[in-house]
Amino acid sequence: MKIYTKTGDGGSTSLVGGTRVSKANLRIETYGTIDELNSWIGLLRDQAVNESRRDLLKEIQDRLFTIGSNLASESDQTKKKIPDLIESDIELLENEMDKIDAQIEPMRFFILPGGNQSISFGHLARTVCRRAERLTIRLSEAEGEYVNELIIKYINRLSDYLFVLCRMMHKELQVDEIAWKPRV
Repeated sequence: MKIYTKTGDGGSTSLVGGTRVSKANLRIETYGTIDELNSWIGLLRDQAVNESRRDLLKEIQDRLFTIGSNLASESDQTKKKIPDLIESDIELLENEMDKIDAQIEPMRFFILPGGNQSISFGHLARTVCRRAERLTIRLSEAEGEYVNELIIKYINRLSDYLFVLCRMMHKELQVDEIAWKPRV
């Protein structure tokens, strides 16, 4: 099977279901950003500091593929079975955040991203996640009830998880968090 089809050469692509839309369509931008986030999570998963979290990060990647397939599907898609998110996917992130929170110091200041390359990768993933959240909300507002509310909730929780994960990496790598000290 060839990877190239030449059908997108004119600037359009197909949704799951067959409808052709512009590659600049909000839906394409949204699930493309989810794909970008998935790649950043993969890079984060590959960091030595995240050895003990590799399975969790892979599960997050699996959920992001689920989200992408949902967002790439037409609202009346019935030809193919598309996986769904479930509430326990969100609970998993919340439970992981609670575990991390119990091990790190309370936050006393705003934190600047950085301090170590692995931590910086985590913050890049977090910011892409926030962009994906904004795009998903915009898509939901544009298309009404079509976007599953659990998708927005999951992405919101994931960005929170990525923030506390960065804080945990600071602790594990013994790198001080960089406090934001605004000019007065």
